[in-house]
Amino acid sequence: MRDAGRDQFRHFLTIPTRWMDNDIYGHVNNVVYYSYFDTAVNQFLIEAGVLDIHKGEVVGFVVDSGCAYFAPLAFPDAVHAGIRVAKLGNSSVRYEIALYRNNDPLPAAAGHFVHVYVERASNRSVPIPEPVRAVLANLSVT
Repeated sequence: MRDAGRDQFRHFLTIPTRWMDNDIYGHVNNVVYYSYFDTAVNQFLIEAGVLDIHKGEVVGFVVDSGCAYFAPLAFPDAVHAGIRVAKLGNSSVRYEIALYRNNDPLPAAAGHFVHVYVERASNRSVPIPEPVRAVLANLSVT
């Protein structure tokens, strides 16, 4: 996804970097990128009305994630996180996320994460609820 333009993503969330995101080398620490991924996806689901983080009976657990780094991010950059759905399965969804620095046309980093939907009470996988599936289908690139 190194050459992924912004037009390849269905939704964006702007995330401000924080002073504490920088590490001793003067750029955003690698673990913070995963936080940006998590924030972009979950904020989207909350705003779409299909994720109740406190009372929802069905929630998505992250079971796989990865990130490739192309250029540094640093405070006080604004991160524009583009998200799309690469695969929508029965009980899982694979998101692809690209992080763009300020107005840069190409991503500083890109990665993925996979949610498996589970019943909160039992931690057993369940089919993606239809309202969630409908929202995710709007992000699909396939």
